[in-house]
Amino acid sequence: MNTGFWASTRAILQKDFQAEFRGRELISVMLVFALMSVLVFSFALELDRLARREAVAGVLWVTVVFASVLGLNRSMNQERDSGAMDALLLAPIPRSAIFAGKFLANYAFTLFVGALLLPVMTVLYNVTMITPYSVIVLLLGVWGICTVGTLLSAMTSQARGGEALLPIVLLPVALPVIMASVRATTGILTGAPIADWEGWLPIMAGIALFYSVVCAFAFAFVVEE
Repeated sequence: MNTGFWASTRAILQKDFQAEFRGRELISVMLVFALMSVLVFSFALELDRLARREAVAGVLWVTVVFASVLGLNRSMNQERDSGAMDALLLAPIPRSAIFAGKFLANYAFTLFVGALLLPVMTVLYNVTMITPYSVIVLLLGVWGICTVGTLLSAMTSQARGGEALLPIVLLPVALPVIMASVRATTGILTGAPIADWEGWLPIMAGIALFYSVVCAFAFAFVVEE
C-alpha cells in the first residue's frame, strides 16, 4: 500500500532539513558564493551610481540563479552518492512526492539565501531592496527557478559532468521566469509606476504553476531512466 503523498513529501523534506542542519554544506556554499558575488559587483559598479541602481535587479537574480545551481547540484549529488535516491525509488511512495519533497527543500534553501541578500544589497548598493513587492517577486521567482531546477538536476546528476551541464540546460528553460523577475524587480527598485511592472506578477505566477505541473509529471520518467 502506497504511503500518502503529503506524508511522503513531509518525510523527504524533513530528511533534507536534518541533513543540512547536521552538515551545513548546501547553505554555507550558497551563501559564500552569493555574498562574494554581490561584493564583486558592488566594487565593479562603485564608480557609476546610476548604473548601479539600474543593474541591481540583474545582480540580485544572477546571484540567486547561480547560487541555486550550486545548491541543486550538491543536493542531488548527495542523494545519488549516498544511495538515498535509489532507496526512495524503491519505497512505495508516489514519484511526485519525491519531487515535491526535493523541490520544497531546494526552494527553502534558495529562498533563505535570497532573503539574506536583500538586506546585504540594501547596504552595499544603497538601494532599498526590502519592500513587500520585492519579497513577492522573490517568492515567485525562486519558485519557478527551483521547480525546473529540481527536475533538471535529477536529470543531469545521472550524466557525466552533470555539475557543469546543469546551468547549461537550466538557464534557457528558466529564462522566462528570470526575465520576468528582473523586469518586475527593476520596476520596483527604480520607483516606476505600479502599472508599468505589476503585470509581471501574474505572468510569474503562471509560469511557476506551469513548471510545477509539468515538472512533477516528468520527474517520474526522468528518475526511471
